[in-house]
Amino acid sequence: MTTTHLSGTIIRPISGKHTPHQNLKPPRNSISFTNQSRNRTNRSNISRISSSLVEQIPSKSAKVDVARLVDFLYEDLPHLFDDQGIDRTAYDEQVKFRDPITKHDSISGYLFNIAMLKLVFSPIFQLHWVKQTGPYEITTRWTMEMTFSLLPWKPLLVFTGTSVMGINPENGKFCSHVDYWDSVKNNEYFSSEALADLIKQLRIYKTPDLETPKYQILKRAANYEVRKYSPFIIVETQSDKLAGSTGFNDVAGYIFGKNSREEKIPMTTPVFTQAFDPEMSKMSIQIVIPSEKDIESLPDPNKENVSIRSVQGGFAAVLKFSGKPTEDIVREKEKLLRSSVLSDGLKPKDGCLLARYNDPGRTKSFMMRNEVLIWLEEFSLD
Repeated sequence: MTTTHLSGTIIRPISGKHTPHQNLKPPRNSISFTNQSRNRTNRSNISRISSSLVEQIPSKSAKVDVARLVDFLYEDLPHLFDDQGIDRTAYDEQVKFRDPITKHDSISGYLFNIAMLKLVFSPIFQLHWVKQTGPYEITTRWTMEMTFSLLPWKPLLVFTGTSVMGINPENGKFCSHVDYWDSVKNNEYFSSEALADLIKQLRIYKTPDLETPKYQILKRAANYEVRKYSPFIIVETQSDKLAGSTGFNDVAGYIFGKNSREEKIPMTTPVFTQAFDPEMSKMSIQIVIPSEKDIESLPDPNKENVSIRSVQGGFAAVLKFSGKPTEDIVREKEKLLRSSVLSDGLKPKDGCLLARYNDPGRTKSFMMRNEVLIWLEEFSLD
């Protein structure tokens, strides 16, 4: 499977001042997410767990340069899984690490966990931001993608969330690290909900080894994920159903050489079908043009009903599912996705897309990878 993602972007605060989390305004050009009811629950959980891990601070404790530690994490955490690794001297020997299914109580155990993940899962870590959220506390937001190489189909596991890092006021080193996943409500160790979430991601999906539109996963919730897509180019024509194939031969013909220069263009995945209005009365079927192509240099279509256009990209909520994507199933998934994003305080645009990654004649239905996408008006991570 070859899925092309955007390179991770580290987003720094716009000033050198770091204020408590509840008083921060989202930095300009930053990505932040607002979910009031979920955030209140998370803050309550974070406060309860972190207070049990970080010793209460005496009023006469030595001053710690927390702003310097914020800058340090921006530089150090991107090395979490590379050959350089993190700087262990920044952590107490008895640092307490917790996530919903793992715990360690020493820097040696903490580093062992990192080494094990690196060996088995080949993680890709993307740091979104680092903020001071208390007198002796720093919070980070991240995305981690892991390929489970021990299974033949090499499933991709995705986790997004925050890490609350406690600082020892006596020496200025990190004394605790508590992870909170966006995909589960129960983030306390040991969480059966989190284990089920991990197992769910091990299911078989067959994705062709073809280029896909470039995107970065920003948030993975329980039922969907939010991606930021880069702009891409499509060739399209009118279709009649969201799960239909009307018009496919026309757009496929364009990339197979039925164009003004008889130029053959490499196949990509997925094939999109887009509904442009809530009633799903206007449809188009689309094939993505490879990213190295420029719209100005593409040959003209031979058929009047086939056109080429640029898609500006942006934020999309995505629900992934397997099986044969019939019209009823796709519309049911669209309703579920729209309901989920609305309940999370997001603003979905009208219409939706069905993404089909597989040739139905060559792929068993239970292995098919399908997705319903809804473009979002905006998205912010906070």
